[in-house]
Amino acid sequence: MLYNAQPMTTYAPPPDTISSHDKARILSEALPYMQPYERATVVVKYGGHAMGEETLSHSFARDIALLRQAGIFPVVVHGGGPQIGRMLERLKIQSEFVAGLRVTDAATVEIVEMVLAGNINKQIVSAVSRAGGKAVGLTGKDCNLVVAKKLERTVKDPQSNIEEYVDLGFVGEPEKVNRAVVDAIISSGLIPVIAPIAAGENGGTYNINADTFAGAIAGSLNAKRLLLLTDVPGVLDKKGALIEEMSVDEARALIADGTISGGMIPKVETCISALESGVEAVVIINGKVPHAVLLELFTEHGAGTLIRHSG
Repeated sequence: MLYNAQPMTTYAPPPDTISSHDKARILSEALPYMQPYERATVVVKYGGHAMGEETLSHSFARDIALLRQAGIFPVVVHGGGPQIGRMLERLKIQSEFVAGLRVTDAATVEIVEMVLAGNINKQIVSAVSRAGGKAVGLTGKDCNLVVAKKLERTVKDPQSNIEEYVDLGFVGEPEKVNRAVVDAIISSGLIPVIAPIAAGENGGTYNINADTFAGAIAGSLNAKRLLLLTDVPGVLDKKGALIEEMSVDEARALIADGTISGGMIPKVETCISALESGVEAVVIINGKVPHAVLLELFTEHGAGTLIRHSG
């Protein structure tokens, strides 16, 4: 017997309150912001938290399909930290984090690859395809798109104040990027959706931070924009207000004075590295805002914090 059973209801979308004239006006107003991106490459890092809600996932997929339809070349790099964490919990595999990075042993890296390449990647590809885009999923291991090296990391002992080496296991960082692989996919009219897994020079599999991976891909492609979708509005000042734009020098100063702190530091450092590698500008935006990608690219004030070489 079922207790407290509720009658089944059918979801009905809210009525469309935007008139045809308003839709036409919105499209017309977006045109000046679309033109600079014609045939330009935009790399979008799609984060684990931003992809967790079905409606947002659907709107993200539509945005990516729309970019390609508008003559822009989107490249999606995705993470999946929360999803990996849940799978490891289900399998009763303990996770340890050092400096924000998951220590990845041989058993864990198999799970990471399974979740990123076999589950999340295909979900995103399917969503973009349902939205009208032509997406293809791959990892850094395919055609040696990315060759990785073991990430070397030290941490300071709080008692002795001595830097100590930490073995993160199969955690890597990009060493080489073969942009010809992505160029071939784009020239075929397809949208690359890439999981941040890569092989080392002598084999083996490395788990790579998705922000770092996206920055390396964007740099190799000399992308016009790198968009890092996260779960915060962008970089905030000490009063909690959004900083809409900053230069590399200003970003470094904000790190030095403590305004940029915690997990935002490696994200901003990734932005700086991408700019130094050839990206025109990088934006940190809240991926939980519907159509955040379109708001950033096709509206006057954007939707997050834009970082460029000079202010």
